[in-house]
Amino acid sequence: MSTPGFRDTDTPGPDEFLFLPLGGTGEIGMNLNLYGHDEKWLMVDCGITFGDERTPGIDVIMPDPAFIEERIEDLCGLVLTHAHEDHLGAVQYLWPKLKCPIYATPFTAAVLRRKLSEVDFGRKVQIIEVPMSGTFDVGPFNIELITLTHSIPEPNALAIRTSAGVVLHTGDWKLDPDPQVGPTTDEARLIAIGEEGVMAMVCDSTNSLNSGRSGSEGDVRKNLADVVRDCQGGVAIACFASNVARLESAAKAAIACGRQPALAGRSLWRMNECARECGYLQDLPPFLNDEAASRLPAEKVLWICTGSQGEPRAALARIARGDHQNIKLGQGDTVIFSSREIPGNEVSIGELQNSLTELGCTIITANDAEIHASGHPNRDELADMYSWIRPQVAVPVHGEHRHLLAHARLAESCQVPHGIVAQNGMLMSLTNNGAEVIDQVYSGRLAVDGDRLIPMDHGSIRQRKRLAQNGAAVVSIALDKSGRLADEAQLTLAGLLDSDGPEWDDLLDLAEETVENLSKAQLKDDDQVVEAVRIAIRRKLQVMTRRRPQVDVHLLRV
Repeated sequence: MSTPGFRDTDTPGPDEFLFLPLGGTGEIGMNLNLYGHDEKWLMVDCGITFGDERTPGIDVIMPDPAFIEERIEDLCGLVLTHAHEDHLGAVQYLWPKLKCPIYATPFTAAVLRRKLSEVDFGRKVQIIEVPMSGTFDVGPFNIELITLTHSIPEPNALAIRTSAGVVLHTGDWKLDPDPQVGPTTDEARLIAIGEEGVMAMVCDSTNSLNSGRSGSEGDVRKNLADVVRDCQGGVAIACFASNVARLESAAKAAIACGRQPALAGRSLWRMNECARECGYLQDLPPFLNDEAASRLPAEKVLWICTGSQGEPRAALARIARGDHQNIKLGQGDTVIFSSREIPGNEVSIGELQNSLTELGCTIITANDAEIHASGHPNRDELADMYSWIRPQVAVPVHGEHRHLLAHARLAESCQVPHGIVAQNGMLMSLTNNGAEVIDQVYSGRLAVDGDRLIPMDHGSIRQRKRLAQNGAAVVSIALDKSGRLADEAQLTLAGLLDSDGPEWDDLLDLAEETVENLSKAQLKDDDQVVEAVRIAIRRKLQVMTRRRPQVDVHLLRV
């Protein structure tokens, strides 16, 4: 007789190993995963993504943890694989809903503590530091950290062991033989875990469409120094703040070329502090701040800047606009983009680079020289991992659908017996015989709107989108006690017509005529007056603009 499981009790059974992605599967960013076993749940990562022109007024978006909120007494802990925003950025927003202990290695814990210092509950969060390659228990889950390489210090795969089997959760990773900061991937331990027998591998799919290998930070370091050596005048390097190895590579390139490295951007300074606190960057002198560096000749400084993705408030954007207090770049200077374009940022990056070239700067990107290496595995690296782990089931995550599908096909070619192309909200039972979907649960999105969290389908966000696309009109009407117009109608338009155009007067005349044509009975009813004017103005604006604007009517009785 089988032991009752989730289908019977709504809780994971003692023989079950469940996997539920609530974010980061079918998309890149805002990772949030749940594992279920023996009546308990384990959360792995809790990340964010960033808003764009499709989400007016919204900068930060994250998965909605409603599923686990309903079972919060069964959540035994959150394990963070590494310190990127798409893996830990939601903790500062969601922890009050979770209130569970958090497990992280020293660098990840240092980054998280700085983020939590910005919220009033930060001191209440229990952060348990785990050493690299450490092993620990969280409820019925035994977890071993396996050292990998990535574009940030201390990335870890998790070997999650239960009485129902072993799952390897890779997090973000690559195979870099020369990572510059931190150790290389613990290949021997991965092979040993594969020999132990792995039921399923939940694995990064970001570069599953890319052939070959992702490249090494060691090569980037050499190439950066060569590029900087050929530059005259001022030089700035834009990179991701979290890429501590790239920060070190840029600094060493500066020193090798007779320049002093200086940091421009708060996130770079925060990462520098976390890295040094955890024993990284020890062989580098302190970085100059922008005020001190501005007093040196341009050819004696290398600026390391935030803003590689065209972020408007970052240091490089301010330099491009000419409004940075201490840094000026222009004719004869060079800006090096040691980063990749994140999909969706192409327009903002292009605008930033155009602004810099208008100042007279030369732009160098990864298309011009090998000055960037991805932090995710290409197909040959994925094949290596499958040859070491030899899982019974492949579960691609961290990618859009096309990435997941390509990854699943690659796993099949690597002789993995079973695979599944998953989606957020798909609750799967993992066994040696495959992944069975046993439920489809709610997997919504929350947005940070000022000081509150709201669902992405909240009325205010829908209204902003509508206003952005169609514009708005407000008509003000004043009636006296007899129902006659007490004054001229007033009109406010947003995003529709020029205020000095003849159409403006036509609309005002229409509003007044609509009121004058109403019956005495209608004029006594505020709702009828408002609706008549609203419909008339909206129809007229639709004809004028070919849009469907929002129209509001304010009625005043005097």
